[in-house]
Amino acid sequence: MLEVVDLWKSCEGQPLLNGVSFAAAAGETVCLLGASGSGKSTLLRLIAGLETPERGSVRWDGQDLAGVPVHRRGFGLVFQDYALFPHLDVAANVAFGLKVQGQAQTVVRERVAEVLAQVNLGDFGSRRVTELSGGEQQRVALARALAPRPRLLMFDEPLGALDRSLREQLIGELRQVLRLSRVPAVYVTHDQEEAFALADRVLLLHDGRILRSGSPRQVWQEPGSDWAARFLGAGNVVAGARRPDGRVETPAGVFADPCGGTHVTGEPACLLLRPGGAVRRPAGTPGCVTGRVADVVFRREDYRVTLDNGLYFFLTEAPRLGEELALELPPGAVQCLS
Repeated sequence: MLEVVDLWKSCEGQPLLNGVSFAAAAGETVCLLGASGSGKSTLLRLIAGLETPERGSVRWDGQDLAGVPVHRRGFGLVFQDYALFPHLDVAANVAFGLKVQGQAQTVVRERVAEVLAQVNLGDFGSRRVTELSGGEQQRVALARALAPRPRLLMFDEPLGALDRSLREQLIGELRQVLRLSRVPAVYVTHDQEEAFALADRVLLLHDGRILRSGSPRQVWQEPGSDWAARFLGAGNVVAGARRPDGRVETPAGVFADPCGGTHVTGEPACLLLRPGGAVRRPAGTPGCVTGRVADVVFRREDYRVTLDNGLYFFLTEAPRLGEELALELPPGAVQCLS
């Protein structure tokens, strides 16, 4: 099992990682999800041994890997730019790690054929990698990482250079490969759709810290902070203040306080208003979010309706631009962020 324990790293006096800790169990895919500059790739490089932490440790089955070089860690890496050898054909690229291990030629041939079949490139062994599409090259990179039977796979934005339709196709194939291989994986991405589709567990990184950890469903349903809610696009984040009657007054309206506990009157509160399931009500209906329609965008199954106060909701019928709306939010649509 991989253990990352209290890792710290800075560059030119600027903190990159601030005490990051997590573990990846056998067969588990952990996705490090965050914006550019959040520390994701730095963390991956520390795990790989490409950089050294200032504090903390990377461990495998309890053994500290400090001082263990990259090629002896038994970890496979897949990068966004593929990092293939252009002068070698597909089979030779995939065989590279096996030859470094000193495997017999017959073993190398059998293993190369096995992993190429696994990534749906069984007939591509003699092709030059420069003749392949981006998606095919990424499959070769995955096969090369799998061939030496790594004890951990690491992915650094591997699908970032591909178009949307191809990326969606490869996400499905990659998910299948990871499940069949049972190799634990650490997957770095800024794309939440990738993370939610692939991960058993998502770690949200921000400013070098893990702000939220959980299954994709848990992270989406309970972001836990205003930054996480905004980054995930979970809904409308509104600030307000607590009233003596136990409710929260915000520019969007007055809501029952979903946070629970004992709070002081006037204490600041931050709420998440989920955009789905809102129902139109007559003007003046108590407890509704109100505003004038500023924009309407068709989303295949519904409409994203933005009000003049900046709030947006998903409605099944398109209102008119400039129309005054009163929207009743469904139970559970108002959530606590602080």
